[in-house]
Amino acid sequence: FGAWALQRACEDAAKWPLPARVGVNVSTRQIDTLYDTVRRALASTGLAPGRLELEITESVLLDKTENNIRTLERLREIGATISMDDFGTGFSSLSYLRTFPFDKIKIDQSFVQTLGSDQRSLDIISAITGLGRSFGMKTVAEGVETGAQYDILAKEGCTEVQGRFYSMPLCVEDAKSYLD
Repeated sequence: FGAWALQRACEDAAKWPLPARVGVNVSTRQIDTLYDTVRRALASTGLAPGRLELEITESVLLDKTENNIRTLERLREIGATISMDDFGTGFSSLSYLRTFPFDKIKIDQSFVQTLGSDQRSLDIISAITGLGRSFGMKTVAEGVETGAQYDILAKEGCTEVQGRFYSMPLCVEDAKSYLD
């Protein structure tokens, strides 16, 4: 199923206007064959590797093998972007930033939802964006729904946002129209 989803996402994104990218979540079951699966999907669809973002959750990284690290490095070498998804919600996320080759840190929506009412959420977001800057990584806030959240995130230096502030989830046809 993971290979099919990746293939389909690349097919759809190849039809979108530049510079639109597609993010695909990667499951723990995919990591062993991920490099070959990505290469096949990119080759068959013609999608430029730089337009593919692979979202890796901490559960994928629990087995910190050299093979997993090399797989992510090889994917970066061909131009795909590697994002750590749901950052800040796992057990040992900081060690993963040091060990694995990430391009982006995705700030979990649970911190974004309480912006403006919970100082600790703001402090965590500030710390994560600071980590991103220190490591030379982009930061992406998930679940942004309001202009007030967007303004706070921009002030904190968050480099990208995603969520209903821009659009409700869209089917493929509507996403293409939205991007055109």
